[in-house]
Amino acid sequence: KERVKDVVYFAPFDMEYPVAFNVMEDVGYDKRHLVVSGLLSAFRKIWVDAWSARMEYILSNTLLALLEYEGATLLDVNRMLINKTFRKKVVENVKDPTVKSFWVEEFANYTDRYTQDATPAIQNKVGQFTSNPLIRNIVGQPKSSFDIRRMMDEKKILIMNLSKGRVGEVNATLLGSMLVTKIYLAAMSRADVPAEQMQKLPNFYFYVDEFQNFANESFSDILSEARKYKLNLIIAHQYVEQMEEEVRDAVFGNVGTTVAFRVGPFDAETLETIFAPQFEATDLVNLGFAQIYLTLMIDGVGSPPFSATTMAPFDPPPSRHVDEVLAASRTAYGKSRVEVEKVIDEWQKIDAPEPPKPKKTTTAYSKPPAAPPVAPAPVPLAVTPVVKKEETPMPPPQPQHIRPVPPRAAPKPYAPPVVPKPPLEGPKSLKEALAHITRAPKPPPAGGQAPASSPLKDALRSVAPAPQKQEVPAEVLRDMLHVDEPDETR
Repeated sequence: KERVKDVVYFAPFDMEYPVAFNVMEDVGYDKRHLVVSGLLSAFRKIWVDAWSARMEYILSNTLLALLEYEGATLLDVNRMLINKTFRKKVVENVKDPTVKSFWVEEFANYTDRYTQDATPAIQNKVGQFTSNPLIRNIVGQPKSSFDIRRMMDEKKILIMNLSKGRVGEVNATLLGSMLVTKIYLAAMSRADVPAEQMQKLPNFYFYVDEFQNFANESFSDILSEARKYKLNLIIAHQYVEQMEEEVRDAVFGNVGTTVAFRVGPFDAETLETIFAPQFEATDLVNLGFAQIYLTLMIDGVGSPPFSATTMAPFDPPPSRHVDEVLAASRTAYGKSRVEVEKVIDEWQKIDAPEPPKPKKTTTAYSKPPAAPPVAPAPVPLAVTPVVKKEETPMPPPQPQHIRPVPPRAAPKPYAPPVVPKPPLEGPKSLKEALAHITRAPKPPPAGGQAPASSPLKDALRSVAPAPQKQEVPAEVLRDMLHVDEPDETR
């Protein structure tokens, strides 16, 4: 009962009284890369199939810039990419030359098309958390409700309930990874404590169930370095393949005490290297109920493997103070949801761009616009009359004599020349021609004398010359062939 006030019960599903947890709060210059590495590892684990080097590059510089800005939270990631006024204020505050060079010389010169291709992927993924009121009211508060380093030094108890059924798998993974990173940073902050004072500091035990859901690069660092700062890690999971290769190597390379219950054949082959030669893989597979194999780290020296039987579960105490613990934790570390949302809303309005003013529209019922002011009447001035000189009228232009050109006659259509047909002589039909041939005089007999010519014919020949032979044109011959023969039947 005396430890009731020492318990911090962090239940993200208690939305009426959210507990503030800002992983980006008060991070030293030498620890900023650890916060960025832990957050990027969580995002990469959640979106393993939709993650790219360009997204990681831009998001890394965004987180590094916000870590130097007082009061920044995860809600400012998208705000940094969208709000130019807020981005300018953050960049002016950046001291890291590499980060500042990215925003001033590189990001500022991105084209609109490149920016629209690169930033929406980050906004979509970060927006899945910041748009959820369950996560927004926790990570959106600038000041955390508890200081982990102080809890470690004062032996307080922190219980974080990340039930997937009530929080969600993705939200549980993000919050758990953030808590692992924050605890690791708190342990590393003991590095400045002198060795004599370090011996007086209490040990802090970190129990993680189903730790494969939160295993990131910080786990490897915790296992290899945090032990000297008195941070002890107790992890539990189902089988070895749930861990990433880097985390798996860190676990088996740094764990001192190993306890194994009955395992599957694949895990048995891995654990055989720890418990051999006393126990083999077949022994690990065939363990009975409540039977274990274990090897202990005693004063820095590992003991030989041996078998044991676990104790029966303890009976619950007769009086429990669960309700009292929850009420005390809510009162001390939680805030009203209305108050939290008001703080977040006021923070988001800082440097927010003003919305455009709506244009005024005139309707039938609206007041008509005021008439424009009437300008004063101009003062009449004395005008001196101007006397125009008489101008001599110009003579009208004389018409020029142009010889008319007669219109050109239209060309006549072409007509082939007509050849006159000579009069037809002789027989006009085939029958007449045959008859003429039959009536022709027969040639004189052989050896006979030619018939004597008449005196009339001789006289005519002497008076008129013999007619010359004329060629009949082809057209006339063609017409002659088409002459219709007389019909003798009529």
